Formats: sequence, structure tokens, C-alpha cells
Amino acid sequence: MLTPDLEDYILAHSDPEPETLRQVDRESNLRLVNGRMCSGHLQGRLLKMLVRLTGARRILELGTFSGYSALCLAEGMPEEGELHSIEVDDELEEFILSNWNGDPRLHLHIGDAEEIMPSWPNGYFDLIFIDADKRRYLEYYAEAKRLLSPGGLIIADNTLWSGHIADPAYDRDAQTRALRRFNDLVAADTEVEKVILPMRDGITLIWKKP
Repeated sequence: MLTPDLEDYILAHSDPEPETLRQVDRESNLRLVNGRMCSGHLQGRLLKMLVRLTGARRILELGTFSGYSALCLAEGMPEEGELHSIEVDDELEEFILSNWNGDPRLHLHIGDAEEIMPSWPNGYFDLIFIDADKRRYLEYYAEAKRLLSPGGLIIADNTLWSGHIADPAYDRDAQTRALRRFNDLVAADTEVEKVILPMRDGITLIWKKP
């Protein structure tokens, strides 16, 4: 993982964090429990860049939290794009919508992702960002592959889990065990190409072969 000095250097040589996003990050840390779950400057710029590079027009996000990552993904979309984000915690709805400031391209769905995801047809999305309940990543992945268009990209967050993923001390931790099973499944999946980026808490890029 990055040292604070190295991260400061990287941020100083990357695109700046827009002021609106800086405010969302600040409010997330002030008002929400586990505010550090907010994607933040570096990951946010990466998410925007990945949307730009893939040309994604339809995006699905699992786990909205404060709405920061959705705003970053939406930055990279064309004006006619659409982003659907699913959040299980209904108490966050007002906070999320206030941060989105009425952007008509952003659609919030409150509820269980496994119940909502079947609403869309096969191949509907160009890019899917998974950042929800770590214990259910396997279930999310199976449905995400169905929903992803050929040549589309899945981004899975927290796949190194603060280094716990390779630490025997966490063998009994349910979230660590679930993430290990997810990582093993993706590594063995011949229908996709994949790479884990060791930034922040671990980000896996999964490209669905045509």
C-alpha cells in the first residue's frame, strides 16, 4: 500500500479533485459512520478515467454509500449516459440525492442488489462497479457477468481488504473468507481477463471477453 508521502506525490501529479467532490468527501467523513469508505480523490480519478477509456454509456454500481463514486463514474460518461446505483441502506437516500444535485443521468435504487439486478436484461451495462457487502461478492459477480455486455468491464473494490486477504490471522473472518473465494473464482474464470491493482484497499479490473 502507498505511504502518505508517496500518495501526496501521486495526487499532486494527477488531476485535482473537483471542489464539489471534495465537499462530498468532507461531509461523508463528518456525518457518516465509516466515512473512510468514501472512494476519495485517487480512486475517484481512476473511476472517471476507466469510464473514459471504456466509453461506457450504461453503468451499474452496487453500493452507493454517500454517492461520491457514482459522481466520479458519471464524470466520465457522455451526456446521454445513464448510471444506476443500488444502496441497501434507506437512511442514506436523502444524503445521496442531495450530493447528486438533481443530475438526471443518475438513478438511485434502494433495496437488495440481488433482488434489483434481475430487472435488467442480459448485456445491458457497459461497466459495473461492485462495492457492496463483501460476503456476497460471489452472488453479485454471477449476476454482474450476465448484465455486462461483451467487452465490458467489472471493477471490484476492496479485494485486498487492508492486506487481510493474505494474512492467516484473518482466516476466521467472514468477510475475508468471502473475498478470498471471490478472488479465487475470478482468477480461475476463463471467460474474463483480470488484474488486481494494489491501490487503496485493492481494486480488481475484470474484462469480459467478447
